[in-house]
Amino acid sequence: MAIEKVEVERFSLTSSKPFEAVVAALKAAVGQPDMVEFFRTTRATNFFPDLERIVTSGLGRTGLMLFAEFDLGDILRRETGSRTPRIIRLVVGNPLIMKEMVKHVPDAGSYAPVTILIDERPDGVHVSYNKMESYLLPYGNAAALAVARNLDEKITTLLRECAS
Repeated sequence: MAIEKVEVERFSLTSSKPFEAVVAALKAAVGQPDMVEFFRTTRATNFFPDLERIVTSGLGRTGLMLFAEFDLGDILRRETGSRTPRIIRLVVGNPLIMKEMVKHVPDAGSYAPVTILIDERPDGVHVSYNKMESYLLPYGNAAALAVARNLDEKITTLLRECAS
């Protein structure tokens, strides 16, 4: 049994935009395929070019897609009967990007697709993301790190655009 410590860099910014506007901007920038159908068709294909075509068709303008959305604040709101807090976790990514990291560092599959957390606080809407490069840094694989840096740039640019 091996236990390794991984230090994670967290990118976070605070927006003065309304919560709904930040969430809507993020969702508008990523593809939102029907995930049941997406997984059905990707599993049914036997050739990589077909898989690549299916994945590409599900991507948004950012080259990313939404895999899942979790309304974390819902449980808290039910307990308090309040309309706040509002906290949403979006799981986004691109299977083709993930493939490039995983073929060099299999453990990258533990971190991709990535989580974007949007939560409303008294000082504004916080948008956060744990940087992929920091997860993969301990593995020391230059090829995987290059892909991770590109993914981090893609995600942080998206977050800046949606929050400003």
